[in-house]
Amino acid sequence: MLGLRRAFAALLPRAGLPPAAAMSTLLISQERYAWLRELGLQEENPGVYNGRWGGRGQVVTTYCPANNEPIASVRQGNLEDYEETVKKAKEAWKVWADIPAPKRGEIVRQIGDALRQKIKVLGSLVSLEMGKIFVEGVGEVQEYVDVCDYAVGLSRMIGGPILPSERPGHALIEQWNPVGLVGVITAFNFPVAVYGWNSAIAMICGNACLWKGAPTTSLVSVAVTKIIAKVLEDNKLPGAICSLVCGGADIGTAMARDERMDLLSFTGSTKVGKQVALMVQERFGRSLLELGGNNAIIVFEDADLNLVIPSALFAAVGTAGQRCTTARRLFLHESIHDEVVAKLAKAYAQVRIGDPWDSDTLYGPLHTKEAVKMFLDAVEQAKQQGGSVVCGGKEEEEVFAWNNEVKQGLSSSIFTKDLGRIFRWLGPKGSDCGIVNVNIPTSGAEIGGAFGGEKHTGGGRESGSDSWKLYMRRSTCTINYSKDLPLAQGIKFQ
Repeated sequence: MLGLRRAFAALLPRAGLPPAAAMSTLLISQERYAWLRELGLQEENPGVYNGRWGGRGQVVTTYCPANNEPIASVRQGNLEDYEETVKKAKEAWKVWADIPAPKRGEIVRQIGDALRQKIKVLGSLVSLEMGKIFVEGVGEVQEYVDVCDYAVGLSRMIGGPILPSERPGHALIEQWNPVGLVGVITAFNFPVAVYGWNSAIAMICGNACLWKGAPTTSLVSVAVTKIIAKVLEDNKLPGAICSLVCGGADIGTAMARDERMDLLSFTGSTKVGKQVALMVQERFGRSLLELGGNNAIIVFEDADLNLVIPSALFAAVGTAGQRCTTARRLFLHESIHDEVVAKLAKAYAQVRIGDPWDSDTLYGPLHTKEAVKMFLDAVEQAKQQGGSVVCGGKEEEEVFAWNNEVKQGLSSSIFTKDLGRIFRWLGPKGSDCGIVNVNIPTSGAEIGGAFGGEKHTGGGRESGSDSWKLYMRRSTCTINYSKDLPLAQGIKFQ
């Protein structure tokens, strides 16, 4: 007998924080935050880069989620800035595409090294502006570094096979070329890593990139771009190879509708992702969508609870529950249900909530006031639905079906020692997600595998495996090096 109870734990930003902060003093002006200037930041920062810094749009101030105090401001780009940047990025691509892939890999290696040198200070900015704990902020920068290392090796491996031709004196070659200009729209929850996944791979494939980050993490976007820009400029390459346009929905809409945008990678909500997909498809463009997840953990009776408890806890509360791979559902076998719930409750009680820069903190603030409201609304809805609901499934197939019954298909995990069950879970009648784990959390994917999900999660893949193919276009090339002209399929046309 399999039993399911759905329990929700209300973890909120620490109490006692001021409801608002005076705009007269920016954090960057305070001595405690002088380290921000090591990233080239100032009180007001230009939010457009296309070989030179600028911006003629609205000035937006970003806030620290932990204390609601203003950090610094960014002058966003307007549509005129966007148009100028696209043109410069297209011109920069002509230079970049002519550079051999291994040489492009060398530039990406230098970007990774430059990020290494700033890893702690950039990780601190991620923590300050996004709100995740410091170790997660540093870990996110490390992920970009790791993808750069991965991309360097990949730059000497990308390419297609030489296929056997049915015609004598003919060669059949699969040729891969860059798509051109890759637009990257990222979300607030991973303001560094997701751009890194896209840009490092896209660059070694020979593409130029145009980035629009989340408005609430604009300082991170500016700081990362400054690091990349210096590497490009030091190598006498056009800065517009990695362009930046900070902005709102108007810039995102322009990117989605722009036929010059050869691939658009979008990370965000399913609702907005659907709008993006329709706009891109309307022009028969390419999109790479990384959208929301409704991720489940399934715990069978033979599971090792020493793995289950920390895994379920991290999957639920890591990054304050704001990851796309965050576990939202927990299915427990009835024989271990009470024990798991009791141990999880004890583990939740030990989660240290507070200042994200405190080394003892495991759970920082939610990113915005709107996020807090959405969280409270979800908890209230759960209470109205009964809080603890028991569903009486009896078979393994039923709990697999529960995992698959939601519209999203990002990440999933089971805990079991049964080898047959493991392979059924991985098989065609098992999980329908893009990430299918066994005895580990739903969160915490490695960069070597393709990251992404199915159904309403969007179907896109980023980072490792053969995800590089999404950033390139494929041509099948037939070369006749004989003096005859045989046709395929033995056709005679005389």
